[in-house]
Amino acid sequence: MNESFLYENKRHIHFIGIGGVSMSSLAKVMHSRGILVSGSDANKTKTTAELENLGIKITYEHLPENVEGADLVVYTAAIKNDNPEFKGALDKNIEMAERSVFLGELMKAYKYPCCIAGTHGKTTTTSMAGIVMTDADTDPTVMVGGEVKELNGNLRIGQSDFFITESCEYVESFLKFYPHTAIILNVDEDHLDYFTGIDHIIASFQKFAELVPENGLVIVNGTDENALKAVKNSKAPVLTFGFDNSCNFYATDISYTDLGCATYTLNEGDKVLGEISLSVPGEHNVLNSMAVAIYAYKSDVPFEKIASSLKRFGGTVRRFEQKGTYNGALLIDDYAHHPTEIKATMQSASNFKDRKITAVFQSHTYTRTKALLKEFSESFDLADEIIVTDIFAAREKDLGKVHPNDLVDLIKKRGKDAKYISKFEDIADYLKEIASPDRLFITIGAGDVFKVLDMLK
Repeated sequence: MNESFLYENKRHIHFIGIGGVSMSSLAKVMHSRGILVSGSDANKTKTTAELENLGIKITYEHLPENVEGADLVVYTAAIKNDNPEFKGALDKNIEMAERSVFLGELMKAYKYPCCIAGTHGKTTTTSMAGIVMTDADTDPTVMVGGEVKELNGNLRIGQSDFFITESCEYVESFLKFYPHTAIILNVDEDHLDYFTGIDHIIASFQKFAELVPENGLVIVNGTDENALKAVKNSKAPVLTFGFDNSCNFYATDISYTDLGCATYTLNEGDKVLGEISLSVPGEHNVLNSMAVAIYAYKSDVPFEKIASSLKRFGGTVRRFEQKGTYNGALLIDDYAHHPTEIKATMQSASNFKDRKITAVFQSHTYTRTKALLKEFSESFDLADEIIVTDIFAAREKDLGKVHPNDLVDLIKKRGKDAKYISKFEDIADYLKEIASPDRLFITIGAGDVFKVLDMLK
């Protein structure tokens, strides 16, 4: 491996906001390379406990003295210039790097970085790819934005030249990366607190695809018109995947189990590669698995190993995760926070044909809710009952421009049973009253709505 300048000759790296999914992974990788790592975070969590168990010192208050002795400070995009540690690093002339820049520099240490991008499906597809490549003994380093049971977390530290990570388009972070392989799953309208619209988003993905060198590879969803626009100027070879032979790789003979898990035949042109069976539901996962199969196949992994690994992949935490039962009612939690994702989630839930579906939805950010209000209202058509709770603010403030009742009203106009309940405790109490073996309760959203099911359990 070639060393990157950001940790070459560095003895001590401090991470501001070390408890984040990506930041904690970067901290662990640096720690594994023998570098002294420290960090700060606002709260003690399971993640910070794991870091402290490795011997990493974490301070739960942002103080300028926390950066003392560091020769590099890494910070997240959420950290503002008035942060005491940020200002302290500036005052001490300590070298600094924003998280996405640092991650991009880390990629330079690997010969074959694979960046998995798209509006939807990044975490699941990155997890799939990590498991397939690990099973194939390629010993990859894998960074995922969610918990993966088969990887025992969200990070696998390998010793080879293979590096696999999901790559988010928000604030164009992925343009700081150095992919040798880029996978583009889909390009949809989202993050409208940053992007001006779909044309801006497509242009950003175009720049991402152009980062791949001529000797690299771009793998793109051939059924997605916007994704195809994004790869039109690629210097690297482009391979498409989809459901007909207009794509380089395509699925035929698709069938589904009662739980919505697909079996299909993967073809490359006139060549039949073989059969793939999945243990995760939905047509969207057929597409996700095809992208992974192409990536692994082009990395010289035998098809039989690819199919075997995809079969054993059981999904990631908070991605259509079955959480048990309550009085016979099946409990499922899903991270979906965009109308396209919700439609796919509801399609998977509808496979439980003997159960009435109650969806509990917590929208994520005010700007997304307002911009896509109509689309959100249309995404719950397969639910029998929809409970809408308060919007998860995330990085935003409530300016009073949108309210959950606005969504409830639109859903009702579509002839659906919908209601607004603010408190999680009240939602849980309501679900307890109606719970029975013919019910399915599903919490949906990228915030903390999963706590409703925890209250039942």
